[in-house]
Amino acid sequence: MGTSRNLCSHRYSMVFMSGRGHHQSVNHACRGLGRALAPTITAIAVLLVISVLSIAWAAGLRPSHQEHTAASTSMPTASRTTSPVLDHRTLNRTSAPAISTPSATPSSTPTSTSTSQSSATTTLTKAQARSKAVAAVNGMSMEERAGQLVMATLTVGSSPSTIRQLISDRHMGSVLLIGNWTIGTAGMRAVTDALQSYAPSGNSLLITTDEEGGSVQHLKGDGFDSIPSQVAQGGMTQTALRSSWARWGSQLAAAGVNVDLAPVVDTVTVLRSSNDAIGALNRDFGLDASGNGLHAAAAIRGLRHAGVRSAIKHFPGLGGVQGNTDFTASGVKDTSTTADGPEIGAFSTALSADPGMVMMYLATYSKLDGSSPAAFSSTIVDGLLRSTLGFDGVVTSDSLSATAVSGVPVDQLGVRLIEAGGDLACMGSPSYNEPVLNGIIAKARADSTFAARVKQSAVRVMTLKYLMGLAR
Repeated sequence: MGTSRNLCSHRYSMVFMSGRGHHQSVNHACRGLGRALAPTITAIAVLLVISVLSIAWAAGLRPSHQEHTAASTSMPTASRTTSPVLDHRTLNRTSAPAISTPSATPSSTPTSTSTSQSSATTTLTKAQARSKAVAAVNGMSMEERAGQLVMATLTVGSSPSTIRQLISDRHMGSVLLIGNWTIGTAGMRAVTDALQSYAPSGNSLLITTDEEGGSVQHLKGDGFDSIPSQVAQGGMTQTALRSSWARWGSQLAAAGVNVDLAPVVDTVTVLRSSNDAIGALNRDFGLDASGNGLHAAAAIRGLRHAGVRSAIKHFPGLGGVQGNTDFTASGVKDTSTTADGPEIGAFSTALSADPGMVMMYLATYSKLDGSSPAAFSSTIVDGLLRSTLGFDGVVTSDSLSATAVSGVPVDQLGVRLIEAGGDLACMGSPSYNEPVLNGIIAKARADSTFAARVKQSAVRVMTLKYLMGLAR
């Protein structure tokens, strides 16, 4: 109708200009034209209505489909998984991952409690984790609490079943993988999956190993990079080091390992060749104390990005001694380290990156506490590490089967560690596992003060497990 009216008006104007006498014919012509065009106008109107409805339908429905498609195609793989594990088959063919890129679990990678409940997925604050840990420990027997404070040792080539009873019946909540395993990530994953299957529901294992690089890399084979020594790592930028440890940590996570007993934060202050345990083996970053601390922090953050926690070592420092506690029966003495020295400062810097654990060394430090090895010194553990530096996490030991502490009865090694403020006994020799645990239980049954210490240590271990997603 709007079209015929305009057309008639236009024609009427033209005829009107030619004279009034034609007024009758003009009106007649317009009425005739309107009748003639009516069917066409109606058809056009219908088409317009259909077009408008089609456009409205498209506008209302199509975008939601497009948005769904875009969301599906742009969604990062990690958002569709709960594990931080990267596919070891691609890790060695690609450059180090950017730290901002979440790692993902490939469909071909086996799943287990250790990786599906990783620190990468936990949303608990430390306060929330501790609250849950207190509740969990309150519900434990003394034997269960003590079991959380001892690492069961699994040596290379041993079947996981050899320590099944220690986990399922004696309640040991952690495992140390020791020796030069060469079965690759898939082989190690089969081992760690078996170990986790022995743990109680809701309280999975901390599975640890020494993976520093260079001469100390216990897990090798397909899927594991050959990690350079820490001295070589000291030549990397902190950004590159963090990215590298994110990749190496992802390989550990793929193998089911969730705690790396690394990095070494020691600063060598004597002739390197005379520093048997560290300098002679290039186990430190080879920098000054400040650089060592910053590089350690970068390594800790890289590992944590992969869902693996760190145990920094060997507090309060192993770079100023000669001899090695693993082999020196008379003990190893440090006469230079001070509480306010740069060597302790390196550990303070590393602690700012929030490692899961600190490993205590077994040397005696005359300027800190000359009466006891550091792992057995409340002055160093409770005083310097916890009170002065503010570390409230898990304190573990260097190997309590070391020759340097062979004068201490085996069943008293764990007791001495816990009395000093430590939490988790680590032994290189499997034969020490049960005697150390038995000693802790016997002391706790006889001494209420020590029993309170055991409970406090169990809370710290369980807090870490909740933070890592291993407990629920």
